[in-house]
Amino acid sequence: MSNPLARAKYLTSVHQLRQLPPDEGREVAFAGRSNAGKSSALNALTGQGSLARVSKTPGRTQALNYFGLGEGRYLVDLPGYGYAKVPEAMREAWGKVIDAYFRQRQSLAGLVVVMDIRHPLKDYDRQMLDYAAARGLPAHCLLTKADKLGRGEQSKILAAVRRELGDIATAQVFSAESRLGVEEARAVLTGWLDLAGDGA
Repeated sequence: MSNPLARAKYLTSVHQLRQLPPDEGREVAFAGRSNAGKSSALNALTGQGSLARVSKTPGRTQALNYFGLGEGRYLVDLPGYGYAKVPEAMREAWGKVIDAYFRQRQSLAGLVVVMDIRHPLKDYDRQMLDYAAARGLPAHCLLTKADKLGRGEQSKILAAVRRELGDIATAQVFSAESRLGVEEARAVLTGWLDLAGDGA
């Protein structure tokens, strides 16, 4: 099956809102704690080993990183939160940029919240889901590192997360390592980006 996300290419890093690409087309934002496996998830979904930088030091994403798919379609890697060892002032500045981004960005078509299946729905995760809900945006949660748990435990946690989310967001188990859930997540993204049936 062709992967329309495979053509993703790094475009630009945005530190201030005025640096954003034109607000047209469609884009999907990825959010998550710095150690939740966000970069690995992006690499697995695009089928590219090093599109997003995977670091041994969590918190390296310190800007909104844009990856272009062509035809005004983008994947946006948001700064990791809750773990990064950065000055408080910088963290506050990121917060303001992210807040304004969610309020103002009309081309935002959906939000993917990446969380370690062993530590789901922390305060920052809920805050990101609140942003999406306030805008009426669809949100999808990837419960990453699922390969570290048995199938029974995966199912139990997934059911609990889905119960708690209700209608706010959808959720699935995911592992960049074993490729579990990669096709399912890809289908969600291609639908949001209106790329369905669009080969790579």
